[in-house]
Amino acid sequence: MRIELSSVIPHRLEDVVAWHQRPGALVRMIPPALGSVEDPRQGGIEDGTRVRTRLGPAQLGRIRPEWTLEHCDVTQTPTSFSFVDAQVTGPFRAWRHHHHMEQTDDGANTRLQETIDPRLPRGAGIGERIAAGQVRRMLDFRAAQLEQDLDLHRRLAGVPRLTVAVAGASGLIGTQLTALLSTGGHRVLRMVRGRRAGEGEIAWDPAAGVLDPSDLEGVDAVVNLAGRSIATRMTARAKHEILASRTSSSGLIARTLAQLARSGSGPRILVQASGIGYYGARRPGELLTEDSAPGEDVLANVCRAWEEQMAPAAQAGVRTCAVRTGIVLTDVGGALAPQLPLFLAGVGGPLTSRDAAISWITLDDMARSYVHALLTDALDGPVNAVAPQPTTAGELARTLGRVLHRPSAVPVPPFGPRLVLGREGARAIVETDQRVSDEHLRASGFQAAHPELEGALRHVLRR
Repeated sequence: MRIELSSVIPHRLEDVVAWHQRPGALVRMIPPALGSVEDPRQGGIEDGTRVRTRLGPAQLGRIRPEWTLEHCDVTQTPTSFSFVDAQVTGPFRAWRHHHHMEQTDDGANTRLQETIDPRLPRGAGIGERIAAGQVRRMLDFRAAQLEQDLDLHRRLAGVPRLTVAVAGASGLIGTQLTALLSTGGHRVLRMVRGRRAGEGEIAWDPAAGVLDPSDLEGVDAVVNLAGRSIATRMTARAKHEILASRTSSSGLIARTLAQLARSGSGPRILVQASGIGYYGARRPGELLTEDSAPGEDVLANVCRAWEEQMAPAAQAGVRTCAVRTGIVLTDVGGALAPQLPLFLAGVGGPLTSRDAAISWITLDDMARSYVHALLTDALDGPVNAVAPQPTTAGELARTLGRVLHRPSAVPVPPFGPRLVLGREGARAIVETDQRVSDEHLRASGFQAAHPELEGALRHVLRR
């Protein structure tokens, strides 16, 4: 079996090759539901370099099968670059993936040709055709990621490369953000808790208020994504931990940056996560902008307190930006992933009332919005990170059904989410109605790669 793909990337050969050679490229090329890289800091495609990956979503941990690949047959000329990924150990009897990049005659574009020769395990039988289809969809996904990431890097090419410290780097968004920064040529330092810092890391303990200011000397910017997951039953303990994990980390970082700024050193940019939960779960009929009043429910209170912790840094002259995250579409978490088994089983439908507004964004555009916020001086204060076209719960269900070729008429009964999240959690996370504007983000120059819902779902689900 041989699988081939040819595409033209509207970027120069040298930029396409540099993207592949930097740390983070493999993370960006692997759909999160299909696998993850054991060491996302690893980069380079020199002969003999080995990369260890795990198959399946990261949430499954180390029970996932390991797949080790070795780069070989690296060849470079003034107008082309080629290399091969060959399986060392893994699920196939054999695997060779040949990448060939060649500049077009005008030098402005790059022709990417990929050829894969896989040998499936014995007895795979009819699975060969299914596997070939999955691999082709993966190659399409990779080509789209490459082009869209390079589009972002080109738009921001006039900004100097930064050294960026990232808290929450191992989370869903953090993993993609750190990889995206690395492929753009920026240096990433991961802020780690509970162990000594290794190479490329900064040790800290927000619960204990421990962060050595000297570790941030020479750092240009900090991105703070740290915080306990909100996808949980909203018990009194959970609510306390959700709030404390955010305010302790953001407060510690802001105070440390303020201290450094007063001495004329340290990071001059702080970009922090927040959420459209700031506005309250249910605001029917309103168009919510950054100037809209905050809500009053549990997540609104969390987001307001979270953003308030940035004040010391802002008062000391640090540019601060709170990224109010929309509903993130990904097949490994968020609001979308739990719905997929229902749709695939033929019993999918809206999670809440059909006309409730849903302000969404893909995982990849979410990561790109953080990079944009880091590198765009005009962004200061809160910014909504949502797609240009909000949808409704009913349209989301219909579109998802169309993409998956499944019915979408069975609404999820309200007791389902309430059973998992509790009444308060279900109201705050699932039973939402928020039409949020992205005008401020777009006006600053951000261009969503996935501005409309069906194209976004087809990319996320590789359909």
